[in-house]
Amino acid sequence: MNFSDSKKKLALAGALCGVIAAVLAYFGNPANMAICVACFIRDTAGALKMHQAAVVQYARPEIIGIVVGAFVISAATKEYRSTAGSSPMTRFVLGIAIMIGSLVFLGCPLRMVLRMSAGDLNAYVALIGFILGIATGIVALKKGFSLGRAHETNKMSGAVLPVLMVGILILAVGTTLLASSTEGPGSKHAPIVIALIGGLLFGAFAQKSRMCFAGSIRDVILMKNFDLLSVIGGLFVVMLIYNIATGNFILGFDTPGIIAHSDHLWNILGMYTVGFAATLAGGCPLRQLVLAGQGSSDAGMTVIGMFVGAALCHNLGLASSGTAADAEGVITAGAATPAGKVACIICIVVLFIIAFVGNKRKTA
Repeated sequence: MNFSDSKKKLALAGALCGVIAAVLAYFGNPANMAICVACFIRDTAGALKMHQAAVVQYARPEIIGIVVGAFVISAATKEYRSTAGSSPMTRFVLGIAIMIGSLVFLGCPLRMVLRMSAGDLNAYVALIGFILGIATGIVALKKGFSLGRAHETNKMSGAVLPVLMVGILILAVGTTLLASSTEGPGSKHAPIVIALIGGLLFGAFAQKSRMCFAGSIRDVILMKNFDLLSVIGGLFVVMLIYNIATGNFILGFDTPGIIAHSDHLWNILGMYTVGFAATLAGGCPLRQLVLAGQGSSDAGMTVIGMFVGAALCHNLGLASSGTAADAEGVITAGAATPAGKVACIICIVVLFIIAFVGNKRKTA
């Protein structure tokens, strides 16, 4: 089924993704984090022992499923196209910046929308930064920014990341080599079969609908085109209904247990970084996984950058802390760390250099 030829079908695709997210939340994924690309890459990086934060180590089947699901559906519909060669190192750096910004905010754009649907006002604050970051990226695009044209390559090249993801799944299921949290967010997950099927379906629907959180806002600003926003709207509405029905809708800022903080400036700047970097890279974290699944080695480099960024965040203390309550009910407010704030500013400076200095339009 082609979901991209009408707004109604796009909204349906978003709603189906919302149903998948609701199922994952119901069966055990962390509260207010039914599916989050940044958080789940961080957990998977931890499982691979790229970082040693014991509470966020688990090979998330959803990440594996999204990549493999996009690969399978694109191959089945003859949309698979193996490409490479479009500024790979720049894309790698953009992937790192996306992850640092995400973990300063505590979530990717997908989780931002899921948090919004659960009443988390911090996510609405962060949306301001995300839109401003995308707008900054659009200015760069209008001034001629480009990562260059990707070229056709052998078909096996584009299949490398999907194969690696399957390898991680095999290691997770068939061996004890990978780390797995016994407490904290990493210990909370849906059963592996449900999580994998959910990821496969989410990846397939995202591929067919071109779901992209940065791209949807970019299209609105650049072309007054609201088509891709229909996908996000469908997802939001379904999750809003789910959260209200299950009592998970709590309107407020400092809400313990949802892995969020109310350090407003850094919520804004974290998602500003994500929006800016995603626009330059050509897609949000979810879109990068899908593009990598359908054959783009360039998107694969961005994904690898996100894995490295996740490791840096937890090895260097860049990730923010979430508001939490102890056994006595005493609330400790979460916040961005000093190192995370510095890293976020560095990322923004680097993004400006990439966007406006290193890629100027050539003149005759």
